[in-house]
Amino acid sequence: MSERNTWVLVDGENIDATLGSSILGRRPQPEERPRWDRLLGFVSERWGQPAKGLFFLNASAHLPMSFVQALLALGYQPVSLSGASDEKVVDIAIQRTLRALAAHDGDVVLVSHDRDFVDDLAGLAGSRRLGVLAFHEFRSSEYASIPGLELFDLEYDADAFDAPLPRVRVIPIDEFDPEMFLQA
Repeated sequence: MSERNTWVLVDGENIDATLGSSILGRRPQPEERPRWDRLLGFVSERWGQPAKGLFFLNASAHLPMSFVQALLALGYQPVSLSGASDEKVVDIAIQRTLRALAAHDGDVVLVSHDRDFVDDLAGLAGSRRLGVLAFHEFRSSEYASIPGLELFDLEYDADAFDAPLPRVRVIPIDEFDPEMFLQA
């Protein structure tokens, strides 16, 4: 009998676009991007079982081989896709993967803000643990309708960045430290 695992499905385009356009206001530099290995470590530690990462890439224009090699070294399985310019190949592939997971054991953590996955993720509810790992303030509010779904923040929960991001955060009063705001 094999050990239960968690499938971590990464919509890298969505995370990168949100980081760039909504948080930084520009294209992220390599050192400002998430440390992808930390996501697998966070999920594995949080849920107490191995995490297997599938990182979905739109390779219609070109395949970024150095990034693919880095993903492989970090323990991800890159899923390189191509299609017509009007096809959202990453979204289509993640939706198909979520549907296929209904026939497989394992828990699921989706790394995306995109509402396009709500129905397919909801279809897995009740039979396994489910999570969404994203920036809380940009995650689709429709995920709240999925029973038992655990919500995690890329920066605050998974500690996926080397430096604090310029985000405005709603702080639970129990976590409020005025010293954070009194720095010169």
